[in-house]
Amino acid sequence: MNWTIAIVTFVATVTVLGALVFALVPEEVRLTGRVSRLMDETAVDRAPELRDKRSEHLWSTLASVGRVISPTTTGSSRGQLMMTRAGLHRSDAMLAITGARILLPLAFLLTAVSSGLYRWSPLFVLAAAGLLGYMIPEGWLLWRIHDRQQRLRHAIPDGLDLLVICVEAGLGLDHALLRVAEELQLTHPELSEELQRVNAEIRVGKNRTDALRELARRTGLDDIKALVAMLVQTERFGTSIAQSLRVYSDDLRLRRRQRAEEAAAKISVKMVPVLVFFIFPALMVVVLGPAAIMIMRQFLKIR
Repeated sequence: MNWTIAIVTFVATVTVLGALVFALVPEEVRLTGRVSRLMDETAVDRAPELRDKRSEHLWSTLASVGRVISPTTTGSSRGQLMMTRAGLHRSDAMLAITGARILLPLAFLLTAVSSGLYRWSPLFVLAAAGLLGYMIPEGWLLWRIHDRQQRLRHAIPDGLDLLVICVEAGLGLDHALLRVAEELQLTHPELSEELQRVNAEIRVGKNRTDALRELARRTGLDDIKALVAMLVQTERFGTSIAQSLRVYSDDLRLRRRQRAEEAAAKISVKMVPVLVFFIFPALMVVVLGPAAIMIMRQFLKIR
């Protein structure tokens, strides 16, 4: 318990000191430092390269540890689908996640033992440390999947508008998808990557319907699944692709507005715990505190 108090106190002190230093350092000094870093072209150019090397080294280390437990690089279909939806296309991604599930519990257990936290409740602390270390990689992977799906969901309207323009300009669906992928490469790289993969699968001989269905399976988004179903039905029945895309675009905007209205309606409910546990107690102390003190003083005088 003493170690916990000491660690919390140290972290709070460092945080407060860092905030004070950042607040008290003149703005001119910070601007000068940033300008000097921008002027140093060598450091700017090498920074991404160094980050990539550190990331590559970390992935290789985790994959080496995971290979001890699972010598093969192939995993379950669900695991591979999760890696794809998270945007991890490395061949050793599953092994790296397995290595993280091994190293993190060991690191947490060593931290609990070396800091003395296990003395408070050995069984509970050690079990919690091991379970937390094992679940962190899974939670990180689910967070990455959710974050990538959110970026894809935000990119779909822009991509759909560009696709409508390209189709109405006379391009075929395959060339329109390729052109949209090229245009969205900087603004929405996730959607651009998925569309480029669809075009690559079509070029190597896969049927367009199968490539689009694989796109829906990879992303796992209802909006893309509906778009793929609409494109498949349009191709099957020979209807106008441009008109179908415009109808789906209107429907997509309606669903986006409904989701925004739903999120706005939930705000009042989500604010209730914050008001009850954080705002109201402070107001009660400020408003009723002096009155309670006066009442207690009066009772003490009477006694």
